[in-house]
Amino acid sequence: MKNRLKVLRAERGWTQEDLSKQLGVSRQAVNALETEKHSPSLDLAYRISALFDLSTEQIFENEHRSQDSSKDIAQPIG
Repeated sequence: MKNRLKVLRAERGWTQEDLSKQLGVSRQAVNALETEKHSPSLDLAYRISALFDLSTEQIFENEHRSQDSSKDIAQPIG
């Protein structure tokens, strides 16, 4: 899953170890997320979102949502 985690962490001057301690996960877990080798659980995605004060979709790309968000809006029937 593509994400901005590494950029957001670097903007704050945090090491992977700093971020791992704040999230309560291992540094290896942070590395796996940053290198997109692992997708976060929903709970971890919400914790990351809260920590950076951003929505999950501002951090993680939603691969299931179309690029043209106008297609996601329901069209009236009739």
